[in-house]
Amino acid sequence: MIIRRFNNGDEIALFSIFLSSVHTIASHYYTHEQIEAWAPADIDPKQWAIHMRELRPFIVEMDGEIAGYADVQPNGYIDHFFVSGTYPRQGVGTLLMNTIHEEARQLGIGELTSNVSKAAEAFFLRHGFHVVERGFPVRRGVVLQNALMRKKLLKQ
Repeated sequence: MIIRRFNNGDEIALFSIFLSSVHTIASHYYTHEQIEAWAPADIDPKQWAIHMRELRPFIVEMDGEIAGYADVQPNGYIDHFFVSGTYPRQGVGTLLMNTIHEEARQLGIGELTSNVSKAAEAFFLRHGFHVVERGFPVRRGVVLQNALMRKKLLKQ
């Protein structure tokens, strides 16, 4: 496994990871209708590409294939954190989380926050986050459930 920064040209592969993660891993926690509303195949590719370039996520590769990606913003917010449905429980998420923590330390970030799906909540709990509040975002007219999670980081 290697980890690297986002490169222009990764956008389509990251969209595939997003779809794979939601439609495979998260499908155990959400209804078919919720999955389709959250991760439809018809997301505007130009808007997706712009968003990925803004996020500049870390990317994990296994055997030359992208297995997952995640970002951390300067304010400590983790916007995207997705592991491919092909590579669950193989250390991809842990490598991403450890990298995010290291980046936060280097940037002097005091806490991490994220709006976390039901599928990822236990993973975030294992990495020291706690639930601040439950959320019920609406996507394409469908109510989902997530949790705002936070982790205070130790001062170095």
